[in-house]
Amino acid sequence: MTIGIGRRAAVFGGAAFAAWPAAAQTSYPDRPIRLVVPAGAGGPTDVVARILQPHLSQILGQTVVIENKAGASGNIGAAMVAGSAPDGYTILMAPSTNALTPALYGKALGYDVVNAVTGVAYVASVPLIVVAPADGPKTLPDLIALLKKEPGKHSYASSGNGGIIHLAGFLLLEKAGVDALHVPYRGSAPGMIDTIAGRHAFQVDTLGSSKGFLDGGKLRVLAVMADKRLSQLPNVPTVEEALGFKMAINTWYVIQAPSATPRPIIEKLNAAFNQALKNPDVAKRMAELAIEPMQSTPEQAKKYFDDQMAFWEPIIRKSGAKPE
Repeated sequence: MTIGIGRRAAVFGGAAFAAWPAAAQTSYPDRPIRLVVPAGAGGPTDVVARILQPHLSQILGQTVVIENKAGASGNIGAAMVAGSAPDGYTILMAPSTNALTPALYGKALGYDVVNAVTGVAYVASVPLIVVAPADGPKTLPDLIALLKKEPGKHSYASSGNGGIIHLAGFLLLEKAGVDALHVPYRGSAPGMIDTIAGRHAFQVDTLGSSKGFLDGGKLRVLAVMADKRLSQLPNVPTVEEALGFKMAINTWYVIQAPSATPRPIIEKLNAAFNQALKNPDVAKRMAELAIEPMQSTPEQAKKYFDDQMAFWEPIIRKSGAKPE
C-alpha cells in the first residue's frame, strides 16, 4: 500500500513553488548545504553519508556539511529537517528506521512523516549481517544453541528501539524459537563496543560499521541476512544456509527534504545524488562495504519510503517495541 501525500499538502507545495523567486531557484545552491544524519557518527547511516559527501560538494559547487543528530530512533534529526525552511539547504539522510517511527511513536512523533517531507533520492541498500564477540559463538547454530541452553541470560544490542536492526534481531530470534533481551543504544557504534566487550551475545548490523572490528579480530561474523552470500564475505553463510529458514533484510537510505521545497531544487539535488552514486570511487568504496548504490527519481524515493512504512507497521506491533 502506498500512502499518498494528500490533496491539501499537494496544493500547499504547489503554492510554495509558485511563490518561490525564480532567481533563488536558478542560483541554488549559493551557500553550504546541511545533510542531517539522524544517527551517531560511525554508524551505517553516517558511513553512507560520508562516502557521498565530498562528491556531492564537488557536483553542487558548495560544501555539504554532515550534521549528526542522533536520538529517538532518528526522530530528532527528521523532525528538525521537517521543520526547516523549504529552500534545499537542510536535507535528511533518512535511514530505514525513519519509516518505522510512525508506528512506534504514533501521535507523539512530532511531525507528519507523510506530508512534512518528500523524497529526493533513494541512494543505497545494505544487507544486514549477524556478528558476535570474537570469543563468543563461532557459528549461527552455536549462537542459537547457546540461547536455548541458557534462556534469559543473554542479550543483543541494536542502534535504537524499533529500528530495522532491532526488528531484524527480533525476527531472527522469533524464527529460531529462542529469546534474548534487547538493549537499544543511540546508534550502532556504542552497542558494538559493548558487543565486542562480551556484554551481548550478538548484534545485527551492516558490514560497513562492523568491518574494522572484523578485520581487527574483535568481532566474528556468523551469517548474512541476504538471499545469497556476499562477495565481500564469501565464506560466511546466509541465515537460510545456517538455520534452514529464509531471512533477507536490508537497511536502506532515502534523501528527504521539506515537502514545500521547489521542484527545480528537488531535481537538482536528485541529479547530484544520482551523479555521485555513479562515481567510480563511490562505487568502489560502497562495494567494499556491501552497499548497493541505487538510482531513482524523487517520486520513486517517496514511494519506496511510504511502502516500507506500510510493510513494517504490523511487525512493530508484534514486537512490542516502545519509544525510547
